[in-house]
Amino acid sequence: MTNDLVPARLSLPDVLRVGAVGLRARRARVVLSALGIAIGIATMVAVVGLSESSRADLMARLDRLGTNLLTAEAGRDAMGQKTELPENAVAMVERIGPVLHATATADVDARIRRSDVVPQERTAGVTTQAVRLDLLSALGGEVDEGSWLDPAGEQLPTTVLGAVAAERLGITRTGETIMMNDIRVVVVGILEPIELVPNLDRVAMVGFPAAERYFGFDGHPTTVFERSRDASVEDVRAVLARTVSPGDTTGVKVSRPSDALAAKAATGEGLTALMLGLGAVALLVGGVGVANTMVISVLERRREIGLRRSLGATRGAVRLQFLTESLLLAALGGAAGALLGAAATYGFARVQGWTAVVPPWSLAGGLGATLLIGVLAGLYPAIRASRLHPMQALQAA
Repeated sequence: MTNDLVPARLSLPDVLRVGAVGLRARRARVVLSALGIAIGIATMVAVVGLSESSRADLMARLDRLGTNLLTAEAGRDAMGQKTELPENAVAMVERIGPVLHATATADVDARIRRSDVVPQERTAGVTTQAVRLDLLSALGGEVDEGSWLDPAGEQLPTTVLGAVAAERLGITRTGETIMMNDIRVVVVGILEPIELVPNLDRVAMVGFPAAERYFGFDGHPTTVFERSRDASVEDVRAVLARTVSPGDTTGVKVSRPSDALAAKAATGEGLTALMLGLGAVALLVGGVGVANTMVISVLERRREIGLRRSLGATRGAVRLQFLTESLLLAALGGAAGALLGAAATYGFARVQGWTAVVPPWSLAGGLGATLLIGVLAGLYPAIRASRLHPMQALQAA
């Protein structure tokens, strides 16, 4: 009675040890091959991380600024004529049940110059608007320099400049004067940028009474701002135009300023998809590099393969050896790329003042894609190595 010889099976530590030998023997080539994988994974992790960090910062800004602000702006009627909002538009809006606060601004026909020696046609791109005293609190704005208009200041030729307007006029401190038409006006404050209503950054603001007294303002607001309860925003939006202009709603444009920030987040998603595609291309190129390295490794190590086959190694053992090498090579690049991508995300987010967010699924997905690339890249070289006949391999070597 004879016993058939059964080939010994390699344990997992032995498989890893045998696979690592080939990598240690060709370190420069391994590093260069792994670099392609690392670049692809780093790109994908960094793109996802920066996108999530930016979105988290945007959502935090929306939470801080509030999404319950609506605006009703005078536009043009069905005949193309410019419309006017009624003088009591704010009071009418405040009668809507869910409305918590309403205020208004109005365009004023006053040309702004830095001084009286500047020609009147050179306005520096700054316009004038009349504002109510409660505008700043309604919009959540803050004063960067000086102070906001007070009950006395809204009666006098004083102004508060938006951040961009102050920069264009070269105003760096309060107490300086500018010209509105032929009237010298004192700058009492400079605002920080107002994120929800960025067009106010480019205007000079005066009180309603001062606009009527010095610039012939007729008292009709141009834009009404209102804040309501979050749950009632859409309900208020549905009736806001009819409330402001009961006779003709076509001349009133109702909008939600926070929608612009939300649209920015949606635009970022499209860019993220594009960058992920570029990262996938880099990862594919890295996979081709790994496959090339493994093919060359098989050609260079035919003597080793023949010797192992002569000593009893099965085709499966040879396939497993080279497939393990490919997986280890890809995993090395993937781990390095994941760390590099996470580090890039944290560094850039810190510079931008964001809270860094690196989703765990992006790291897990990157490593999973790396292992898949390693299997696909090493499969053909491993099969080719296992099919080498021991005598042919030794003679070719």
